[in-house]
Amino acid sequence: MKTTELRQKDVAGLEAEVKALQKAHFGLRMQKATQQLNNTATLRSTRRDIARAKTILAEKKSAAAQGASK
Repeated sequence: MKTTELRQKDVAGLEAEVKALQKAHFGLRMQKATQQLNNTATLRSTRRDIARAKTILAEKKSAAAQGASK
C-alpha cells in the first residue's frame, strides 16, 4: 500500500484499512504457525503497512484536533 493511496482516504477509511490489515496479518501469523506460509516476507510488509496506515491516521486526527481548536 502506497502512502499516496492512504493519504487520499478519510479517517473512517483509514481505520477500516488498519482493521483489515490487522486481520490479514493475523491470518498470516496463523499460517506461519501451522507451517503453511511460503513467503514469510509478507509478514514484514503487512506489519509495515499497518504502521504506515496508523501513522497517517494519527497525523489526520491531530490535524483535525488542531483545526477544531482554532
